[in-house]
Amino acid sequence: MTMIETADRIKSVEEYYFSRKLAEVRSLDTPELRVINLGIGSPDLMPSQNAIDGLIASAKEPSNHGYQNYKGIPQLRQAISDFYKKVYQTAINSENEILPLMGSKEGIMHICMAFVNEGDEVLIPDPGYPTYASVAKLTGAKIVTYEMKEELNWGIDVAALRKKDLSKVKIMWVNFPHMPTGRVASKNELKELVALARENNFLIVNDNPYSLILNDNPLSILSIEGAGDVALELNSLSKSHNMAGWRIGWVAGNKEYIDAVLRVKSNMDSGMFLGLQHAAVEALKNGDDWFQKQNSIYSKRQQAACRILDELGCKYSQKQSGLFVWAKAPDEIIDVEKWIDEILHGTKVFITPGFIFGETGRRFIRISLCATEEKLNEAHKRIKNFLASSMVSNLNTLYKKL
Repeated sequence: MTMIETADRIKSVEEYYFSRKLAEVRSLDTPELRVINLGIGSPDLMPSQNAIDGLIASAKEPSNHGYQNYKGIPQLRQAISDFYKKVYQTAINSENEILPLMGSKEGIMHICMAFVNEGDEVLIPDPGYPTYASVAKLTGAKIVTYEMKEELNWGIDVAALRKKDLSKVKIMWVNFPHMPTGRVASKNELKELVALARENNFLIVNDNPYSLILNDNPLSILSIEGAGDVALELNSLSKSHNMAGWRIGWVAGNKEYIDAVLRVKSNMDSGMFLGLQHAAVEALKNGDDWFQKQNSIYSKRQQAACRILDELGCKYSQKQSGLFVWAKAPDEIIDVEKWIDEILHGTKVFITPGFIFGETGRRFIRISLCATEEKLNEAHKRIKNFLASSMVSNLNTLYKKL
């Protein structure tokens, strides 16, 4: 009996890199020497106590365990609206311009399903989050990459985009603060992007989960004049509020666009658990002091990560936001992926190779700040010893040849 053939739509979509690679990383873990994973952006810090208390209190109510409204409870939408007013100085109607999601990642699929027809073009950043491309392939879109340019400090060359034929573009994905480069966009840059979308009549979607991490000037694309006609924004509590596993996010924007996404979402799930919604309401009340404490920890970790990069001879910008440090491998490294694997097997320290984020990332690596300062320092020690022993080994080999 022959196996049932899979759908054509998944033939061009590979298993997510981390899904495959982490199995290999886990296989190297031993009680004698644990693997230090500096690859994944899964926060290791705790959510706020009020969020946990909100979940527990809600879960104890017998009536809170049934199906929920697809649009989320009014209190959650209002809390998101209040959050946008406080953080981004942006007014969003809680009744019809916000749709809670089970993490913003599902929003990428919902938005594409709602707006993209087969053959439509989707603009995707290079380097950028791999899911943008994967979802575009699954929905039958044609991927058109735009380069985030190192010489522009990883900015977008809008002038170059204007020279292209954008008539078939349906969606442009942007992500500021940018992952993996840590680039923060200025208000003027966002204005240029909104203008580009308006000129070419496509939807621009800003994926915005990192704006409160090591960033003094959080921005929403929805704060830009005219953005309501052409823009949506994804956001979540995963990174900024240490709630990645809770799967709480949202999409915000024009009522008509939100209604279109809701038509997809309402056929895909049965609403978010009420306890999670109550917890999210509490998390969104976190004060400035809570975020300052988080950023103080991340700042120290960033310094520790930079010491690792210095040891490796990498080049990097001191001004990076978000949960990662992006760096360029030394010129003498020919194959960065192979180099990273040698480090992994020689030190049991896993660092992400930049190629997974696109062709422009092939000369780069990324270190996650979702590890304690102690683990980062231990990783630095292991790498320093590994490099020293490799140098001795290379000298011995050269001596024998002579």
